[in-house]
Amino acid sequence: MPSYTITVATGSQWFAGTDDYIYITLIGSKGCSEKNLLDKPFYNDFERGAIDSYDFTISEDIGEIQLIKIEKHKYWYKDDWYCRHITLKTPTGDYLEFPCYRWITNDKEVILREGSAKLVTHDVTQIHKQHRRKELEDRQKQYRWKEWHPGFPSSMDAHCHSDLPHDIQFDSEKGVDFILNYTKAMENLFVNSFMHMFQSSWSDFADFERIFVRISNTISEYVMQHWQEDFMFGYQFLNGCNPVLIKKCKKLPEKFPVTHELVECSLERNITLEKEMEQGNIFIVDFYLLDGISSNKTDPCTIQYIAAPICLLYKNLENKIVPIAIQLNQVPGPENPIFLPSDAKYDWLLAKIWVRSSDFHIHQTVSHLLRTHLLTEVFAIAMYRQLPAVHPIFKLIIPHVRFTIAINTKAREQLICECGLFDKANATGGGGHVQLVLRAMKEFTYESLCFPEMIKLREMDNKDEIPYYFFRDDGMKIWEAILSFVGDVMDIYYESDQAVCDDSELQAFVKDVFIYGLRDNEASGFPKTIKTKEKLVEYITLIIFTATGQHAAVNFGQYDWCSWIPNSPPTMRQPPPKEKGVVTIEYIIESLPDRGRSCWHLGAVWALSQFQDNELFLGMYPDEHFVEKPVKQAMAKFRKTLEDITSFILDRNKNKKLPYYYMSPDRIPNSVAV
Repeated sequence: MPSYTITVATGSQWFAGTDDYIYITLIGSKGCSEKNLLDKPFYNDFERGAIDSYDFTISEDIGEIQLIKIEKHKYWYKDDWYCRHITLKTPTGDYLEFPCYRWITNDKEVILREGSAKLVTHDVTQIHKQHRRKELEDRQKQYRWKEWHPGFPSSMDAHCHSDLPHDIQFDSEKGVDFILNYTKAMENLFVNSFMHMFQSSWSDFADFERIFVRISNTISEYVMQHWQEDFMFGYQFLNGCNPVLIKKCKKLPEKFPVTHELVECSLERNITLEKEMEQGNIFIVDFYLLDGISSNKTDPCTIQYIAAPICLLYKNLENKIVPIAIQLNQVPGPENPIFLPSDAKYDWLLAKIWVRSSDFHIHQTVSHLLRTHLLTEVFAIAMYRQLPAVHPIFKLIIPHVRFTIAINTKAREQLICECGLFDKANATGGGGHVQLVLRAMKEFTYESLCFPEMIKLREMDNKDEIPYYFFRDDGMKIWEAILSFVGDVMDIYYESDQAVCDDSELQAFVKDVFIYGLRDNEASGFPKTIKTKEKLVEYITLIIFTATGQHAAVNFGQYDWCSWIPNSPPTMRQPPPKEKGVVTIEYIIESLPDRGRSCWHLGAVWALSQFQDNELFLGMYPDEHFVEKPVKQAMAKFRKTLEDITSFILDRNKNKKLPYYYMSPDRIPNSVAV
């Protein structure tokens, strides 16, 4: 009688173990084994983090093992179990790996197949084809599309975190409770004592230091000391937490009537403004998306304001990017003056503060929420709906969507919902953030998500002309590393373009993203089908880069750049000035957020900038979804490339007062989970 040894690995997260009865049935090419109870006398099986082995014999030869069926039956009370993987030693001495990495809940059964990745065209046995089909049918019942708001990318059909399938929930819901985390952050930052003075203004800029946490040699402290300088203002468009808006200006828009005479005193090369533009020294940031966005009216005691400024920047002889003209709204006219560095000190300072506030709104709602969180959720849902666990693209993507649906569901539950935390401190709260996403969706394109193309579209790709754009330089290294890794893996499974075309599951995944996830948005340029290996590699690279490098770049610098409130005000309490020469320091202080909103803002950017407990960073794959040696070799090559990038960035940052490390692989989490 054939004898087998089965080794079962239980997860190490909280409550992963179980006291329930676990049964195994082997399904072979010639038949099935008996149902075998996995149990050792006087031994506590399936404890958290345990690896347990069991020997058993079956009555007859069942041929080549096709599948393993796991059944769990209640022993005493509801006791879910997280199974990592199962290893089966066959009578011939071969070892078969069966990745699981899922929760087995209630009295459920899970059927696993051996871990070698297979395309749908590679399956020849009826039992494998049927298993593949059944898995997707079950998943499509669990993972359903829902329109959270008309015009938004589609999201997961779940009202709250606890409604989600157990496999995609956070290990500890408390760890991602926004209200709890913000409160904890404010306690850690010692700002709770100011909350009772919610609507009172600060006295002066120095007064803001009372809630500012000084941590030696951090960027945030440098920002506090230098935020009023034009160099610091310009530098943030290159390497701050929203380095995706600045673009080269070859021709001024008619709505921004800047003349050479206006800015002549700021130009250092003794040539005209037109010549400066021709030589590539002029840049522009236009916040037109904010024009007409409704400001937050949830608090009748505080009127809040939003502007839609246009900012002209100049590369001086030191290769520093500095502002030379700011118009605070989109329509030129006598009540919308163009502010200049030569204006009165407080006129110019307030104009820059308005730009920084506008940048904060675009950053939070468009660069961060829409272009990383919501988009990655679309890819995640489509993946679960259309790609079985045996598909190589499922195995490749799943580490990069870990907890993304959970964090977004929690955000819809507590953060961006009506009366959510977003309303407490932000001028775009109370519905303005929804309007902003809807506007941004009209300009949301596939091309702008491909990192090299995004840089080229803004004409920011020339390293000689723009030498200190570290976001671009590091981002290109990360993009190329991911592109090479994805190409290596895809070469293992797709021998030709025709194999890509013939992969019906891949095509269903791409179609699901476009039709349901992005609401059939033709203007987005997202493909409805993929016909070449080259396009497939780019598409998967886009998914992984968006969830890793792009999210890290716009998320983890929030405390560094936004904790000093005057540098990044989440709201403004006075309207933009309509004339020059009237701004005072008192008017600026009255414009900035009050004490309560400042505290909420500080708690928010602190909480959002923290890594998760037991964070997994880019290149870490502790869950072995792939079992094939060639893929593991590709992973090792990928990790080596990332290590080289990390070393390069570490060396470059030495002795820099403003180090740029948000795109360093050792600081890029594997997925959008915060």
